[in-house]
Amino acid sequence: MSINSTFLSTKGDYKTLIVYQKAECVYDVTYYFALHFLEKGDRTIDQMIQAARSGKQNIVEGNAASATSIESELKLYNVARASLKELLTDYEDYLRVRGLEQWNMEDERHIRAREICKEHNDSAYYRYAIEIRSSETIANIAIILIHQTDKLLALLFESRKQFFLKNGGIREEMTRARLNMKRKQSWQDDI
Repeated sequence: MSINSTFLSTKGDYKTLIVYQKAECVYDVTYYFALHFLEKGDRTIDQMIQAARSGKQNIVEGNAASATSIESELKLYNVARASLKELLTDYEDYLRVRGLEQWNMEDERHIRAREICKEHNDSAYYRYAIEIRSSETIANIAIILIHQTDKLLALLFESRKQFFLKNGGIREEMTRARLNMKRKQSWQDDI
């Protein structure tokens, strides 16, 4: 066993994380929405796209940071959540100021869309499906996707926090690895 594998474990490919896949869906839907339904020159276009991008990219960065710093990982996941909350407000504002309907939780359209969004984590699905939808429908789908992504981020955050409480951070892992190495050396010296 190499020293690296004893305390610098990697989390794996971020692309396999459902939370990342959902965030990518949010980004793709937002990119389409902003370019098709907001007026050219509107600063909200860049703000929405950047907030969606930040949500996605901070998951990537948090996953990469996890090898050496749970603190950095958690901070980046929190930035992702904050960016998505900002984006959520932009979608809600879009609907409100244009007199469009934001579907409530009991609305049949919301229920149906929520189930579809639970089933589909492939951004290509949304890129195809939204081409024939109204701005109101796309905004509501984006809102649902943002809520689902936020919930997954909250679960990931809590899971990593519990991991830290149980196992500590890199310093504790390095100390354990060093002590294990000393024990192995001592055991081999006794033979």
